[in-house]
Amino acid sequence: MLTTSIESMLFASAKPTPLSLIKKTLDVSDEVLQEAVADIRTRFNTEESGIHLVEHDRKLQFVSNPNQSEVLSNFLKQEVSGELTRPQLETLTIIAYRGPITKPEIEQIRGINCSIIIRNLLMRALVEEREDQAKLQPVYTISTRLLRHLGLTDISQLPDYQTLHDNEKITAMIQELAAKNAEE
Repeated sequence: MLTTSIESMLFASAKPTPLSLIKKTLDVSDEVLQEAVADIRTRFNTEESGIHLVEHDRKLQFVSNPNQSEVLSNFLKQEVSGELTRPQLETLTIIAYRGPITKPEIEQIRGINCSIIIRNLLMRALVEEREDQAKLQPVYTISTRLLRHLGLTDISQLPDYQTLHDNEKITAMIQELAAKNAEE
């Protein structure tokens, strides 16, 4: 079902998804896509739904119901002030030792989707995102705030930094991913 595919894509995406990408991926016409989007909007954009569909600048994104802002604000305060989970620590370590690094490269190393983990690390201001013109996608690095928290003045002061930053097996894994993406 088309709406199910669109919902899955939007749920998996950490950012607004261009309609053109959805259209191309699902190989549908503008009319069919707009019908499906209208159906999703009708089902989700209600007072009873915690999820709403936002369309802006020809991009779609699932967002939380605006009427739940107070509950969500309290939840997010607790989420970003608590201890880091093991997956968050693993992802943060990869970013610290291998950054600047793309999300697909992080996922290649970890073997799982890291969208929510990266979002949480960004919300905590432990990592920073910036566009990389060479890779044509965002890359992640640790933040100055994290360096200060760790009492470091430079990332290279992390234990075994050079050994892990230049690890040949990890470099080969990332290069394999880059070659695979170049073929597509």
